[in-house]
Amino acid sequence: MFAGGVMLMARDDLKVEVLAEAKKSNVRLIVLQFVDILGKMKSVTLPVEHLEEALDEGYPFDGSSIEGFVRIYESDMVAMPDPATFKILPWRPLERKEARLICDIQRPGGKPFESGPRQILKRALRDLEKEGYVFNVGPELEFFLLQMNGEPLTTPVPHDFGGYFDYSPLDMAVDIRRDATFALQQMGFDILMSHHEVAPGQHEIDFKFEEALTSADKVITFKTVIKSVALAHGIHATFMPKPFFGQNGSGMHVHQSLYNVKTGGNAFFNPKDRYNLSETAYHFIGGQLKHIREIAGFLAPTVNSYKRLTPGYEAPVYICWGRKNRSALIRVPEYFPGQEDATRAELRCPDPSCNPYLAFTVMLKAGLEGIRQKIEPPDPVEEDVYEFDDRKLAQFYIKTLPSSLGEAIEEMRSSRLVRDAIGEFAFEKYIEAKDREWATYRLHVTDWELKQYIRL
Repeated sequence: MFAGGVMLMARDDLKVEVLAEAKKSNVRLIVLQFVDILGKMKSVTLPVEHLEEALDEGYPFDGSSIEGFVRIYESDMVAMPDPATFKILPWRPLERKEARLICDIQRPGGKPFESGPRQILKRALRDLEKEGYVFNVGPELEFFLLQMNGEPLTTPVPHDFGGYFDYSPLDMAVDIRRDATFALQQMGFDILMSHHEVAPGQHEIDFKFEEALTSADKVITFKTVIKSVALAHGIHATFMPKPFFGQNGSGMHVHQSLYNVKTGGNAFFNPKDRYNLSETAYHFIGGQLKHIREIAGFLAPTVNSYKRLTPGYEAPVYICWGRKNRSALIRVPEYFPGQEDATRAELRCPDPSCNPYLAFTVMLKAGLEGIRQKIEPPDPVEEDVYEFDDRKLAQFYIKTLPSSLGEAIEEMRSSRLVRDAIGEFAFEKYIEAKDREWATYRLHVTDWELKQYIRL
């Protein structure tokens, strides 16, 4: 059993360790964190004197006020801290230290809330464990650093005008990435690299490929750290997928593999195959390609997500896979060809506005459906798909992702796989929230419309 990426100790043993560490480090405040169904961070802060009580009993809150939770007449919920997630927040004052704990959501009496996002992913991973696998993922989050004037500017302005891998020692972006790297390391991240991305003001910091629950927790933590460190420098960090017209958007490419518990190896690896892929890997890819339109609304969940998913800006639009091909939806990287640990499938359409717990759940379920049904993927495409015209797309039988949130909602709404993956209650709540978002957007009059049509 896994939680927070470590083998579970007895909860009582972990509790003793957390209380001892909090006392030793002179922690004064405890931040209990969880996310709503859309992935938005929620928190409550307690004096450390109530830490033991919170670990034993959790913290009560009004679930009817949280997006996607419960109705007003069943509103009592409990945030139960997971002691394996205890971390001291390195950006807070050292003389008044704060620590955080990520929570699972329970109903009164201790029964897990079946529609809590973290609980949904845990349930999927428990089901996977019965089949002898562990789901490992490596998300790569891109973000923009924007100028501020006391608060984020309504019309965003990038902090810098660098390009891919540029190094500029004269602006704050390098210092922000540096300070964020150190803060993330103190929060338990194994940082692989940080660099400037393609668009002005766009950056990326990559961390180690890990078990899915650990990685989902770290995605939430990563966003908090980046925003906090940037704010300390007077800069606003945004994970909005497409803040600028005519520039690349921010993605969250996700590297994936399955660890075979019985054999102790990477279930995606076959050294005799020309791509070093096993039948399990091929079927996993086949399942994701088959169901990608149904799950896109969890991977690219906002109106703005589909401004990024357009041809010409290095974002995948076409449903195909390839080895070296960065224009493909799923890519099998060959940085270290023939190495078992490096064999993985990179899904390139998710963006950092997603709820990682739900995104990883539906990705896993789509892949597993491919394994169970032995779904063969089409032949790999190693050409630049962005250059294909309609005739060539038809020749390769290549379809496209949904072109809008509205289209993605309709695909989700008719998906049995999605309903089964996240549960009926969470499914209805998520669709309801996305319907509201799409309806509001359709009725909104944009600046573009005013400039285009006001003289009519």
